[in-house]
Amino acid sequence: MSVTVRVPAKVNVQLAVGSARPDGFHDLANVFLAVSLYDEVTVSPASSLTITCSGPDAGQVPLDRTNLAARAAELLAARHGLSPDVHIHIAKDIPVAGGMAGGSADGAAALLACDTLWGLGSTRAELLSICAELGSDVPFSLVGGAALGTGRGERLTELEVGGEFHWVFAVADGGLSTPAVYGEFDRLTEGLAVPAPAASPALLDALRTGDAPSLAGALANDLQPAALSLRPSLADTLQTGTSAGALAALVSGSGPTTAFLTKDEESAGSVAAALLASGTCREARVASSPTVGARVVGA
Repeated sequence: MSVTVRVPAKVNVQLAVGSARPDGFHDLANVFLAVSLYDEVTVSPASSLTITCSGPDAGQVPLDRTNLAARAAELLAARHGLSPDVHIHIAKDIPVAGGMAGGSADGAAALLACDTLWGLGSTRAELLSICAELGSDVPFSLVGGAALGTGRGERLTELEVGGEFHWVFAVADGGLSTPAVYGEFDRLTEGLAVPAPAASPALLDALRTGDAPSLAGALANDLQPAALSLRPSLADTLQTGTSAGALAALVSGSGPTTAFLTKDEESAGSVAAALLASGTCREARVASSPTVGARVVGA
């Protein structure tokens, strides 16, 4: 028997970042949207815990116990006195190290898949508790849809979305380390008064009403200056997409993937074509939001 779970990528339509806390994390107001780019994680019984990966950039995915999918299996097994003897296969389609929570998505998917395979019947609250142990973005990968993440991003309040939004994601060559981007944020804001992070009422209203132009005017990412400082070439990608007709553009999370909000699906196609033609990115992916979180699609 095996269990397959499909799990979406995310985009941060607002990422408000506070100053560094004593534990090294930052308080956030992080508005997540799940988007229609997916990984599929399949778990099956095995003699020991092993991981394989296929798909674009599979060679960049760690196949050891540092992979969040492996850690998810270990944490769940430990809670129930089990041995995490499963083979985990990740069919990767979410950009790797691109600020779209691909690793977090795999952790959430493996957790749900193992819970199903082992017949544990864990509650949503129990699964979310383990997700929070795994990482700040993992709970949202389980929940999907739209949500405001506070604390370090792991405490979620689900949000209403009144329509469909269309996106283009420009994938850059190479990744950006999330800790390095936060470190650069700290350097750039050293000695400045960093306001406490809070969700934008205008942005939440735009989501609720499904108003793409209003959402475009409210998109914000406090990590974008740090990402651009570490990868100045991203500025050309952002300019290319907006010149091609995107309503707005921003770095996705800690980057280096850049996100372009468009007025409709047709416009998304033309923005993607312009980005590819410009040579400012390696790949341009069209997607929509919101979409559901981790779901069992085969058992």
